[in-house]
Amino acid sequence: MMKNVSKIFSGNTSNHVFLLNSNQELFGCGNNNYLQLGLGESIKEQIIQKLTKIQNIPKGKIIDIQCGELHSIMLIENENENENSKRKLYSCGDYIYNGLGKTEHSYEFTEIKSSLFEKDDNILDFSVAYEHTLILTSKGKLIGFGYSDFGQLGTGDTKYQSIPIQIELPKLRFNEEISNYHISCGEDLIKLFRRKEFCNISFKTENGEIIEAHKLILKYRLNQNENQIEKLQEIISNKSIKESNQIFEMIYSNRIINPKLYSEIKEIINSNEKIEETMKRIYLNENEKDFIIERKEKQYKFPKLILIMRSELYRGMFLSVTNDTSNKVTDYSELSNKSFQIFEYWIYSNQIKNEIQITQEIINEIEIGIDYFQLNQTNPNLFDLLIRKFNNQNYN
Repeated sequence: MMKNVSKIFSGNTSNHVFLLNSNQELFGCGNNNYLQLGLGESIKEQIIQKLTKIQNIPKGKIIDIQCGELHSIMLIENENENENSKRKLYSCGDYIYNGLGKTEHSYEFTEIKSSLFEKDDNILDFSVAYEHTLILTSKGKLIGFGYSDFGQLGTGDTKYQSIPIQIELPKLRFNEEISNYHISCGEDLIKLFRRKEFCNISFKTENGEIIEAHKLILKYRLNQNENQIEKLQEIISNKSIKESNQIFEMIYSNRIINPKLYSEIKEIINSNEKIEETMKRIYLNENEKDFIIERKEKQYKFPKLILIMRSELYRGMFLSVTNDTSNKVTDYSELSNKSFQIFEYWIYSNQIKNEIQITQEIINEIEIGIDYFQLNQTNPNLFDLLIRKFNNQNYN
């Protein structure tokens, strides 16, 4: 069985683990005090010391399993179901945390049912923490259950929820696709930094395998030096995929996970803890995510993450090691409404809407805005896009 393991599942707070092989057979071991291994009613042992096959697995393909301290959540995809609702969640373990609304533990993986899961809805993402679970659906619903004694469910209170409830999501900007979003319980920075839309640099391992990484984070981890990225690429080119992933985990998390590998990269890593704290504040603190720009007595909120990616000015401001918590630029009224809308849309999407007609006045205004915000570090940049579109309009 160990020769064809395809996936290993566990959790930051769990003391149990699952292994899935290429035949979709599931095995588990570890703590089973609260039936969190889903082994069934016949197995009474509290500690499972050897890998044991999990029986009565729901039909379909196992996509993911995440483990809390006392419960486990499984995501199953069934090709026979409707295209829009073929993913379902199943849980086992402690009744307080498993979202089944029962007053007794669940011996086996049991479907989490709720009227919140509509027929034409689907599970996009989910995350399990020590004692609560969050779920994101294709219809833009954020659903959660479990304990919220620290407000971790985002419901606005600290009430425990035994069954799935809907949680208010922030309004999406520019009708952005909900599939671009990611759910994470706790300070899971590595998973957040590896979101595909922010991975904009590739590294090739010794076997030619590709690892996608977050260039901005690497820049600030590698002493803000492009040459150090080249040195990192050289190091990765001589490493296996496993060793390379360990190196990136050390860089992202600022922790020494593998001392031997760390000795090879320690000279190029900026281990300043204040930068780490600043990143956590920006990425994880709800009150720190937005930057406010005042314009003509109106306030516009821009995610700091986006501005960091677009502007050297804001990179320095937000990722500095100082305690500067400034969060707004005063009046910026040089742009007309139309130019500001173009400017704002481009900050989020790096694109210009097709239906927008570009004039020379708009180009002149935007050029002022680019200088003001130092938004000249992207490719293609806004000014190049405007000139190209302007020339195409005049040519046609």
